Amino acid sequence: MKLIIQIPCYNEEETLPETINSIPKEIEGVDKVEILIINDGSTDNTTYAAKKLNADYIVEFPKNLGLARAFDVGLKNAVKYGADIIVNLDADNQYCAEDIPKLIQPILENRADITIGARPIDKIRHFSLMKKILQKLGSFVMKKISGADIADAPSGFRAFTRSAAMKINIFDNYTYTMESIIQAKRKGLVIASVPIRVNEDDLRPSRLVKNNLSYICRSAKTMIRFFIIYHPFRFFASLACIFLLLGVGIGFRYLYFFYLGDGAGHIQSLILCGLLITISFQTALLAIISDLLAINRKLIEDVQIKVQVLQNGR
Repeated sequence: MKLIIQIPCYNEEETLPETINSIPKEIEGVDKVEILIINDGSTDNTTYAAKKLNADYIVEFPKNLGLARAFDVGLKNAVKYGADIIVNLDADNQYCAEDIPKLIQPILENRADITIGARPIDKIRHFSLMKKILQKLGSFVMKKISGADIADAPSGFRAFTRSAAMKINIFDNYTYTMESIIQAKRKGLVIASVPIRVNEDDLRPSRLVKNNLSYICRSAKTMIRFFIIYHPFRFFASLACIFLLLGVGIGFRYLYFFYLGDGAGHIQSLILCGLLITISFQTALLAIISDLLAINRKLIEDVQIKVQVLQNGR
């Protein structure tokens, strides 16, 4: 049983030693613990620090591609290097690495395919009240969109089985946390929340979240995009129904005035009615086409998984 801990890094020369040194060297139920560093185009000596700390694998990007891309490449490389379980750990030492055994326990017991560390949001001192509210709101919205009951959806401290990692494909360039949950739920993977601790000493500011307004805007945009990608039929069918109801409503308005003998004065309503109903039918067709594309994407992903199995031997 091989556990690979992947750590996406961007200019983490200073924080990386503390993060790696806090990782347990031996874990019950695991035969081998290895470390994979994904250097996301760092401009400092992150690679040198990783080599000095005897990281087992180092993947380097020629330029900064973002956290989501580093996470996705990390999963694929961890599978290639023979991982049975993959743990994603942030390089800023926010999460308590001593809780890795607790995080992977449901996987070792075959109770989950993916586990997500649930931080004690209310007790984290460096989180402002607004950030705590936004974190909880994000988890609530994700629960509604994905159907997964996750206590801390934005948490990056998570573990994957080998098969679960092969089924995850990240398309977003901003964050992987929400998209991976939606994908996992749609593919029938079991997700479990595991209470974990956090480190609060000497944490650097988040590079992903510059301010609350930026976080709200980018998160809202990401969630809407994911809803369209993973629920295309529901999205476009809902739009079609809205346009149809508006068109029918305006049509009845015209008929009302026509019955009163004033139809000529409301011919614009008749034109708008026809336009809205036409848009409704076009949007309904788009819903059908997008649903067919979604089915095609699923088939391609199934082929991709089979190719990975053939390439990696299992």
